[in-house]
Amino acid sequence: MSMKLVILGLLMEGDSHPYEIRQMMKVRELHHYIKIQDGSLYYAIDQLRKDECIEAVEVVKDSNRPDKTIYRITGKGKELFQELLLCQLEERKQIYDPMATALVFAQYGDQDEIYAILAKKVEEQQTKVQQMRDIYEEHIPKVPRGVLHLMMSAYEHGLTQLRSLERLAQDAKEGRLRERGTPIDE
Repeated sequence: MSMKLVILGLLMEGDSHPYEIRQMMKVRELHHYIKIQDGSLYYAIDQLRKDECIEAVEVVKDSNRPDKTIYRITGKGKELFQELLLCQLEERKQIYDPMATALVFAQYGDQDEIYAILAKKVEEQQTKVQQMRDIYEEHIPKVPRGVLHLMMSAYEHGLTQLRSLERLAQDAKEGRLRERGTPIDE
């Protein structure tokens, strides 16, 4: 997901300063979908400002803190937002699972050690799935339906990943990763 798309989308909701944008990204759990780093956020805001896609509307001065620049999206920014939104929706990106390479050669590995790793991954995934469900339910009254679809999709993907890990762990536990000619039980 594009950092610029996120910034412009949040500014479509109202004027804001970078720290508030960062906080909104965290509250909406966007760290599951985009790398949130202060440097990339501030760099993207600076680029959007230079490109006249956002503009400063106010600078809040506080004697104890650095000045806060409040930004709003411009007409040019709204056009860029639409362009980025449609490009993001059309994008087809291959998702690579880091375990894929290891699974190709798992038949040669120590099945007990593989099982121990997979059992831990199952526990982690169970926790993650529950967290995703909790986040979804917590956000039902707070976010637009499109965001709920995103959250539900992440939850369902997590459940699918959990089922896959559970089957894989069971096969490792039973020493079946070397077997050939038997289908995976569904």
